[in-house]
Amino acid sequence: MIREARIDDVPAVVGLVHELAEYERAASACTLTEPQLRHALFGPEPVAQCHVAEAAGEVVGCAIWFLNFSTWTGVAGIHLEDLFVRPAHRGSGLGRALLAALAGVCAERGYARLEWQVLDWNEPSIGFYRALGAVPMDEWTTFRLDGAALAGFAATADRGAPAQVD
Repeated sequence: MIREARIDDVPAVVGLVHELAEYERAASACTLTEPQLRHALFGPEPVAQCHVAEAAGEVVGCAIWFLNFSTWTGVAGIHLEDLFVRPAHRGSGLGRALLAALAGVCAERGYARLEWQVLDWNEPSIGFYRALGAVPMDEWTTFRLDGAALAGFAATADRGAPAQVD
């Protein structure tokens, strides 16, 4: 069964995210807590959404996503941040069903895209996504500012002075 996450699903989803981080060989980088996810999904200004997959009444998979926007098309889309199904439930169709649910949200709301990233070494997932008809965006490279680099660059922002045009 696929459904939108409820607040009582937060502990299970946090556990799944940590399992995903372990699978992606980055467990030490995952610091997500239940209060953080509860606020992100159900706080006064939610910044993410989540669908879960249940098997025998247990949450065994999740898709955490948020909206993006294409300036070229003028239409919103979905960015899938995390898709994870516990290993014991892979091959049962739950991953496909989670993605289909998000595709359904796109169709219902008139969103133009469903996008996500996958690690280059994750061949099982790449094969799965290609089988669905997804295509890699090989010509694009993801850039990231975080930690000290983000803080240092943010410190260069002029937050009060009017912009000058030369």
